[in-house]
Amino acid sequence: MVDVSQHELVPEHSVLDESAVEDVLDEYDIDRTDLPKIKRSDPALPDAADVGDVIEIVRDSRTTDQAVVYRLVVD
Repeated sequence: MVDVSQHELVPEHSVLDESAVEDVLDEYDIDRTDLPKIKRSDPALPDAADVGDVIEIVRDSRTTDQAVVYRLVVD
């Protein structure tokens, strides 16, 4: 079986620890549930991701070199 998460076009996905999550939520002045969602079944998610975790996705960007986005894992 092919591991989609290792494909060169799939951006880096990593699970944030709780202190980093709090920093992100404070920076944007939002609640965890205000974050965009990503399904637990998404093949790009790390195996360690559980429902309720916040994922940091780092994408290449033509304008800013790297774009960082956050997603809440849902069932």
